[in-house]
Amino acid sequence: MTENELTDKQFWANYWESKKGLAFKVPENYTFYQIIQQITKEKKMASAIELGGFPGYYAIFLKKYFGIEASLLDYFIHPKILKEVLTVNNLDEKDVEVIEADLFNHQPTKQYDLVLSCGLIEHFKNTEEIIAKHIPFLNANGTLLITLPNFKGVNGWVQKTFDRYNYDKHVLECMNPVHLAQIAKQLGLKNIEAYYFGRFSTWLENKEEKSFMTKFLVKGIWYAGKIITRIIPVESKLLSPYIVLKANR
Repeated sequence: MTENELTDKQFWANYWESKKGLAFKVPENYTFYQIIQQITKEKKMASAIELGGFPGYYAIFLKKYFGIEASLLDYFIHPKILKEVLTVNNLDEKDVEVIEADLFNHQPTKQYDLVLSCGLIEHFKNTEEIIAKHIPFLNANGTLLITLPNFKGVNGWVQKTFDRYNYDKHVLECMNPVHLAQIAKQLGLKNIEAYYFGRFSTWLENKEEKSFMTKFLVKGIWYAGKIITRIIPVESKLLSPYIVLKANR
């Protein structure tokens, strides 16, 4: 593990083995599907790679619904879990290229039309460095799509209050659309968009292990936030659960 990382392979092994219900059919309306649909309409996408995305839900999504030749690169791959997820989606190992590698040391052998990571960059202390590691995978007209949780609003308070261990594995400084846009510009990217995404949501990792009172309180917060954003349908730092960075090479 480098100094830039907040997690190591053992953390991810424990994390994935603690999760239940990982093998599900990825739906057509999977999170961020609107953004991906927009990207594929703007440009014809033949290839894509998901960075740090084990067990590869977005690689599966792209292959399954768009017929894109999809790859998955992650620091840690759990073969049994991966096979279960592929199988339930009527895919097998040959349908998604899998690369187990450290992103900081890996030299890509090819480039892609779409490079995406969802919930990756916030685990690294140097945000510019981790975003820069995405760029060698982009072809000349490639699109970069990065998403990450927003822990600077209500969702962050829930994480900090009820799951401090998970909260501490995230770098909050990167959870700022203006900051992300500035980094993208410094890295020479163009057509940059950075914004809060989603009206409201909150969650807990390993929710089933939490006390009844914790689950009750978090569910109450979830309902209250949903009601507020139904009345006032805005995306904001306070209530939105995600942040999105989109740019072109």
